[in-house]
Formats: sequence, C-alpha cells, structure tokens
Amino acid sequence: MRGAGITVAAEPGVRGAAVPKVAGLDGCRRGWVVVTTGAALGAPCAVRRITDLGEVMGELESGDLATVGVDIPIGLPDVGPRRCDVEARIMVGPRRASVFPAPLRAMLGAATYEEAAGRGVALSGKSLSRQAYGILSKVGEMDRVMTPDRQDRVVEVHPEVSFTAMTGRPMAYAKRCPAGRAERLAALRAVFPDVDGHADGRVRGASPDDVLDAFAVAWSARRWLAGEHLRLGGDCDRRGLRMEIIA
Repeated sequence: MRGAGITVAAEPGVRGAAVPKVAGLDGCRRGWVVVTTGAALGAPCAVRRITDLGEVMGELESGDLATVGVDIPIGLPDVGPRRCDVEARIMVGPRRASVFPAPLRAMLGAATYEEAAGRGVALSGKSLSRQAYGILSKVGEMDRVMTPDRQDRVVEVHPEVSFTAMTGRPMAYAKRCPAGRAERLAALRAVFPDVDGHADGRVRGASPDDVLDAFAVAWSARRWLAGEHLRLGGDCDRRGLRMEIIA
C-alpha cells in the first residue's frame, strides 16, 4: 500500500545476515515489551518485559540481535510536525488518531505537562497532547541511546502503520476493543504462527495490546532486515537522526 510521500525500499540480501534475529519493542506501564524472533517467516518468538533499554542495546552491540524496531519517536523536530507522522496519519486512515505528533526536542526533560506545553507554545504556538506527554520520558530514554550510526540497526515503527502494511488496509476497529484485538491477531497469525500462545499469556506490567503491538513492530523490523520495508518520512533532525517510520 502506498500513500503520498511513502517510498518502498527493496534491497537485495539481508542486513546483518550473520545474525538473523530481530526484536520489536513497545512501551508499557513498567518498561518495554520485547518480542524477539528470527528473520525467517515462521521463526519462533519469545516475549519478555524489560525496564532498561540498555539491555536490548547491549544485545544489539554484542551481535545477539541484528535489528531492533521500537514504537517510539526517533528524531525530534525543533518546530512543527514530522513529515513521517503526517504521512502515517494519511496511511492509517480511520486509525489516524493513534498517530499523534512527536514532541518537540525542547520538550525533553520537562517535569510537568504544563512545562512541556509551555515550551511548545513558546516555540511553535502549539501545545502537545496528553498522549504525547505520557510517552515523553520514554522518548527521552530512546534519544539518549540513539546515534545516526545506530539507525542502521534501530528503527522507529508505528504498529498501526505496520498492521496497515501487513493487511493492505487500515484496521477497522480500535485495538482495545474485542473486534480490534481479533482482527490484529488474525493479521499476526499469518506471519507469527505461535502468536496465540504468547497473546493468551500475561506479561506483568504490560497490557495485552502492548504485546500485539510489539509483535507488529517485530514484523517491521524483520522487513527492514530483509530490505523489504516501507519508509515514511526520512528527513533528519538537528542531531542527524532520521525522522522516519518503517513498516
């Protein structure tokens, strides 16, 4: 599926083929849900929760992982919305409310919502959503470990964009309702045969939809590794980080 500004990458071979293992991360109440799987379709999956991104980054640096996808903004604007967020909202259609603008870089470190909102108004005349403020600490956590070079192996993913690419259409229902969970599980079964066993289990400190989102992120990380991904956006922030969403 394509939308305005969306590019399709198709590169021969597999990035980091010596270690064909990927991870998908989704933020949760008590850290991050991590789905780890192989690069090949049908490879078994493992699900766990971590509290420190350094754990996964260490696995990346040691060679235990070839690619990590993460559902959190990487690359932050100084002012205005990121192009990748605008393109993502177009692509997911009825699920566009799930794609909210990334916080401005100046908002990092704000101690309260009012402080973050005030910084946004001063710089751009716009505040930020409560949803964006809710992930601000995780955005900062990711920003501290990211470098332009690391973006060859760590990519930003949005689960709703992934589900849209996976099925060829936006999801019809919100993810937290029974029908939304059912349609996402149906999509994931085609690419992760063991997803039901993991989806039926409990991950302490995480909600069931966090687990499904992490699976979707792992799917996009696998596509990045194979060079079969979609890319939204792609311009750089002032740190040289690409502001892009991979699916």
